[in-house]
Amino acid sequence: MDGVYRHQRYFYDLTRKYYLFGRDRLIDRMAPKPRARIVEIGCGTARNLIRTARRYPDATLFGLDASQAMLDTAVRAIERAGLGGRIKLAHGYAEALDPAMFGESDAFDEALFSYSLSMIPDWKTAIAAAGAALSPEGRIHIVDFGDLRGFAAPLRRALLAWLRLFHVAPRTGLLGALERTGGDLRLLRGRYAFLFRGRPDCGAIDTGPE
Repeated sequence: MDGVYRHQRYFYDLTRKYYLFGRDRLIDRMAPKPRARIVEIGCGTARNLIRTARRYPDATLFGLDASQAMLDTAVRAIERAGLGGRIKLAHGYAEALDPAMFGESDAFDEALFSYSLSMIPDWKTAIAAAGAALSPEGRIHIVDFGDLRGFAAPLRRALLAWLRLFHVAPRTGLLGALERTGGDLRLLRGRYAFLFRGRPDCGAIDTGPE
């Protein structure tokens, strides 16, 4: 991942705001309990962590990322925001998520995947790991690319080809499974992206062979 983001991290936030839709909406509707422990898996530059910390000032935030280069950028952003005392970062893989990675023993209350599952090869294990790291009352929040079926076929093919340039693969099996099982699922226009909020056992949903 360092190879992918070594240079992109310097302009990542500026460019992604034009196509990573729904991130702020997901954060604003999270509604965590007081003094919640919130972890973002694939935190990147800490853009979401900083917004979440400001939105929920009594929460403690944790961020995990597989790219040390992105975490270096995140550290600087967090320091500039004056939030170093509330946000902890760790370098590691989503599939191995555990509070111990942050020197902690207590479970998390909320786990956030923001356009990261579509870049995590073993995304099913990543969801399962997040569920295992949550408290019994904990919830998983996901915002990611949809199946784009609301777009005309030529445009859909072009969008998917463009996303592949960034090593992105929409998890259509997950979206389909979430639609079949119900829950708090919202679709953005054209099925471009989806937002989900639910219990940790969403990782046990049968997503098929994808």
